[in-house]
Amino acid sequence: MIRVLVADDEPLVRAGVRAVLATDPGIETVAEAADGHEAVEAVRRHRPDVAVLDIRMPRADGIEAAATLLSLAPGTGVVMLTTFGEDPYILRALDAGATGFLVKSGPPEELISAVHAVAGQAAYLSPKVAARVVAHLTARQAATGRASEARQRVDALTPREREVLALLAGGLTNGRIGRQLGMTEGTVKGHVSSVLRRLGVDNRAAAAVLAHEAGLRVTP
Repeated sequence: MIRVLVADDEPLVRAGVRAVLATDPGIETVAEAADGHEAVEAVRRHRPDVAVLDIRMPRADGIEAAATLLSLAPGTGVVMLTTFGEDPYILRALDAGATGFLVKSGPPEELISAVHAVAGQAAYLSPKVAARVVAHLTARQAATGRASEARQRVDALTPREREVLALLAGGLTNGRIGRQLGMTEGTVKGHVSSVLRRLGVDNRAAAAVLAHEAGLRVTP
């Protein structure tokens, strides 16, 4: 059972998220919060597997809450809920360690997919969010020359590690990566750990961003 915290300052949104999650028998909403401070306290008390956070909330926004709760409970994955026009917040959330990003206007099934992916230690970017993030990364590459550095780091990986990175960046869980590459989940976990270490990043979302920056062909 995947245990989930839902945090949003709008009661109607919280109710909608809770209702969508309730359609999956493998997911249980164990706590709710109306702001970032409440979200951190709820994580402290309930230790959920996944926290679904509105990216903009009073007192402490979703990004502040994500950074705090990931330090407090590293085993809790974070899915951020965003609206259009919040691209700078999305990039900040990536830097804070969030691994899932959804647009509130997206289809309900994306929420279910994101919770399962993040609970399985995978990254999940909804297609609408991914397109905007990649656009920003492309602009940042042109401005800072990060693409060349990213390519050097990705090229230093073994061919198998690059295959794993391409699938990881496509949002696949370790189990799905293993099935696609004919490896056990434990072997995939070892490759993922090696990829993160050799790329010099802390989490799968950061590795996915680096893969896009390097121009690696991502496999969904």
